[in-house]
Amino acid sequence: MTDVAAKDSLTVTDNRTGQTYDIAITDNTIAAKDLGQIRLDDEQPGLATYDPGFVNTASCRSSVTYIDGDKGILEYRGYPIEQLAEKSNFLEVAYLLIHGELPTKEQYDAWVHEITYHTFVHENVKTFMQGFRYDAHPMGMLMASVGALSTFYPDARNISDADNRHMQIVRMIAKMPTLGAWSFRHAQGKPYVYPDNDLGYTANFLSMLFKMSESKFEADERLVKALDVLFILHADHEQNCSTNAVRSVGSSQVDPYSAVSAGVGALYGPLHGGANEAVLRMLKRIGSKENIPAFIDGVKDGNERLMGFGHRVYKNYDPRAKIIKKSAEDVFEVTGTNPLLDIALELEKIALEDEYFVKRKLYPNVDFYSGLIYEAFQFPPEMFTVLFAIGRTPGWLAQWSELVQDKDQKIARPKQIYTGDRELTFTAASERWS
Repeated sequence: MTDVAAKDSLTVTDNRTGQTYDIAITDNTIAAKDLGQIRLDDEQPGLATYDPGFVNTASCRSSVTYIDGDKGILEYRGYPIEQLAEKSNFLEVAYLLIHGELPTKEQYDAWVHEITYHTFVHENVKTFMQGFRYDAHPMGMLMASVGALSTFYPDARNISDADNRHMQIVRMIAKMPTLGAWSFRHAQGKPYVYPDNDLGYTANFLSMLFKMSESKFEADERLVKALDVLFILHADHEQNCSTNAVRSVGSSQVDPYSAVSAGVGALYGPLHGGANEAVLRMLKRIGSKENIPAFIDGVKDGNERLMGFGHRVYKNYDPRAKIIKKSAEDVFEVTGTNPLLDIALELEKIALEDEYFVKRKLYPNVDFYSGLIYEAFQFPPEMFTVLFAIGRTPGWLAQWSELVQDKDQKIARPKQIYTGDRELTFTAASERWS
């Protein structure tokens, strides 16, 4: 073996056969197919990996989002999330995610115009949404209506055409707030509000949510900014559950509406999009700052769960949590203080100083404060994941677009380890039941 091979490969000895194999290391990974050469004999299948939940398996190469969980770093296309949240806006970040670079003034103006122009949906979509029960969950309505868009734009199936892909991306980013707001209004029994294209993206969304009899809805700019920042923070997060769902379904070369509806479905689950609601329930159960020490003891004893702390990726302070904490303060300047915020601040202070939590690297994550902000906006908990989905849409679409153009990608088809019976003899029902 050469020195180069020694540095850039993994030498594996199969103790069953004594055979040694050199497996190339690229980008700190080995190709799973290379393990297939390791086998007992030609009649046996090659070696495979068993990795439920993709804990240590890379499914793609991507240039969209970079995360260093140990250092608490999150970057979109190389730009730190802190800078984007402070200096950019959601539509500019969406452009960055989709196109891979920041827009010129002309590109940005054209992008905003396109998205603003496409905020309306076909009237049949409105009829479709009105057909749901009065108590339908907004997330279920969003998932169904996003999938239904594929029937309104059958040309979306032509995913190999770049101009066509761009058109579908614009449509989906533009229409998600409309669908989300109408899901909210439906649950409240209120008439649907059409988009107001004189307003910006986030202000228009707030108008469709809360406008009643006034001729023009004007939201406080601090609230608009706070929600815009939340959208930015949720815009992408590498290969999470919902993004993996979009990529997996998209690998069949289906239209992007169907792929994104799969992402919405994944986000619907409580282990993915429902964490901020769990934080609110926890804070309400604690009840007051005086009860925090007893709650902390309960966590250490295994009788309570500390929600909103810790993250599968971040082993440091979630960079989004620091930004969202400031947004929470801005929102409460407008809406008034929330006693739950006082509990949250005190709980965070104690947890960050307690050796039990520090040792386990349990730092606040993005969900710790986002639920408080959403509640201050007077959103019911079932709307939290809808807001998450609107923010995440550009990321899903950027990942989908990258997948479509990646020549290495194949239709998702993981292996399994079969654990059932083999070679049983079938007995006809007439004999089994006699």
